[in-house]
Amino acid sequence: MINIALPKGRLGDKAYAMLAGVGYRCSAYNENSRKLVFRDEEGGVSYFWVKPADVAVYVERGAADVGVVGKDIIEEGEPDVYELADLKMGRCKMCVAAKCDWYDDTSRPLRVATKFVNVAKKYYSKLGRDIEVIKLNGSIELAPILGMSDVIVDIVETGTTLRENNLKVFAEIFPVSARLVANKAAYKFKNAEILSLVRKLNDEVSND
Repeated sequence: MINIALPKGRLGDKAYAMLAGVGYRCSAYNENSRKLVFRDEEGGVSYFWVKPADVAVYVERGAADVGVVGKDIIEEGEPDVYELADLKMGRCKMCVAAKCDWYDDTSRPLRVATKFVNVAKKYYSKLGRDIEVIKLNGSIELAPILGMSDVIVDIVETGTTLRENNLKVFAEIFPVSARLVANKAAYKFKNAEILSLVRKLNDEVSND
C-alpha cells in the first residue's frame, strides 16, 4: 500500500488525474464525496486530501509516503523530505514586486510584506540587504499601495493583479510548480514502489 497526500482544490484534482493516468487510480475515489480518505486495497493505493500547506507535514511525519506540494511551500517550510519530481503543474513564480516608481533606498532597512517570511529572509540575506518583515496572510499587494511596505514577496501567476494596482515585478526569486515529495523512511522501505511511481510520473511529464 502506498499512501499519497494531495492538496485540496484544483491542484489536487489535477494531481490525482495525473496519478490515475499512470496507474494509480483509486476505485473508491469520488470527487463529490466529503470523505477525506479513499483506499483501494486491490490497487494498493490510498489517498487523502489536506490543506496545501499541510501536505509536507503529513509526509514528513510519515502519515503519507509521498505527497504533492508546491515548491513555494517547500522553500518556506523546509520540510525534512525528499523532493523527487517536478510535476510541471501549478506553475508560477516567487517574485519581488513593488509600485512601478519604486527605487531602493539603501540607507534604511527595506520593508518587505509577505506571507513567505523565510523565503524573503533567505533571499535578502544572500543579497546582504537589511530588511524589516511585515507578515501578512492575504491581499499582500495592498501593503505597498498604502505605504506600509516598500516591496512584497509573493507568488505571481499572470501578473494581472499587479498591473491593475500599478505594481510590477522587480525580481524573480525562483520558479514555482507542484513537486512530488517522499517521506525519508518510506523512501527507504518502499523504495521500489516509490521509484516506479517517480519514473511513471516523469515519463508522463516528459510526454506532455
